[in-house]
Order: sequence, then C-alpha cells, then structure tokens
Amino acid sequence: MVHILVVEDDKNTRRFMKAVLEEEQYIVFTASNGVEALDILDTTHIDLIVLDIMMPKMDGYELTEILRSVQNELPILMVSAKQLPADRKKGFQVGTDDFMTKPVDAEEMVLRIKALLRRAKITSERKIMIGNVVLDEDSLSVTREGETQVLPQKEFQLLFKLLSYPGKIFTRIQLMDEIWGTESDSGWETVTVHVGRLRRRFEGWPEFQIESVRGLGYKAVKLV
Repeated sequence: MVHILVVEDDKNTRRFMKAVLEEEQYIVFTASNGVEALDILDTTHIDLIVLDIMMPKMDGYELTEILRSVQNELPILMVSAKQLPADRKKGFQVGTDDFMTKPVDAEEMVLRIKALLRRAKITSERKIMIGNVVLDEDSLSVTREGETQVLPQKEFQLLFKLLSYPGKIFTRIQLMDEIWGTESDSGWETVTVHVGRLRRRFEGWPEFQIESVRGLGYKAVKLV
C-alpha cells in the first residue's frame, strides 16, 4: 500500500484531500505544518508528500529544503494558492517535483500523484518495463525476448529519458542540456543523430517508437 502524507494547515482542505486519496485506496497521514510533518517522517514510511506552502512554524519551501539537504528524494507535490510564476519557480528551485494551484481539482491531483509515483518507481528500480522490453540503467542494456543490446551511454540515456515520460514532448535543447550537459560543445543536431540511431536499432519493435513533433522535438510512444 502507498503511504501519502498531506501537509496542509487548513483543516477543511486537509480533510478534503484525505478523503479523496483514501477513496483511491491510499493510506493517508496528515500534518498541519512542516514541524509536524518531520515528526511523522521520523517514525513512518511515506511514499509521497502533498505539501502546502503557506503554513505556520515551517512552510512548504523550508520543509522541502530540509528534506533535499539530507538527500531525501521523496516525491513532493506542492499545492498553493500562490499562482505567480515566481512562486512556482521557487518551488522547483527548492526541490519540489510538481506544483499545482488552489482550488485543487481532485481528479487532477490524483493524476499528478499517480504520475509522480510511477516516476519514483522508475528512479528507484533504475529499470523500465514495456511489454516484453526491459531497459536496465545499470547495464545500459535493452532486452527483449532473450535478445540483449548494450547501448552507448548517451543513446541509452536518451531512450531511458523519453520512455520514462511516454507521450511527453521534449525539445532538442532540453534533451541536449539534460543528457550532454549545458557545458557541452555539441549542438542540438547531436540529439537528432542519436534519435536516428535509436530508430534504426529498434525499427519494427512493436512495444514503442520515437516520434518527431514538428517544430518542437521528440516524444516516445508506448504501443502496448
């Protein structure tokens, strides 16, 4: 069972979130501020945090900074009435994984939580499974029905990134920065070359494909 911690100082909002998440069969713990949240985290296994920003004693920004400073990589969905781009930017700078504004749409919150949990599972296991295909980050290998291909590091990282977020469009610049680094002397054309190599390697595989999105970049599509 998945354990979720809701940290929210408004009693009615806290109850609403708890009810919505329990309806989805999650086990829900609640705290009214960051100090209470830390006490719960000290004694309870938590898989994900839904976190308000504006709270007494310790706000959401400070709690996130504390968790990230000790290499706690729990997925955090930050929820706030603050809607300015600067507020969202600060949230991501301190280490949140996702951000949504109030009033909270229950269905959207659940969808975002499911996406964060899926990504956290991929990160912790360092593997992706798509039908008969297994991508193993530790060995840089892609295996299907007994056939194993070991990829060059950049090719593997590119494929792993795209398949970690199926359907999400990544620009060439995004992929370049994340995989080759912002200090790389290579141009974005390098991404195009590597995508071409991946397409040739896995041409005809029925489990996934890499699609070009005209004027934007690339996305991976799961077919099973």
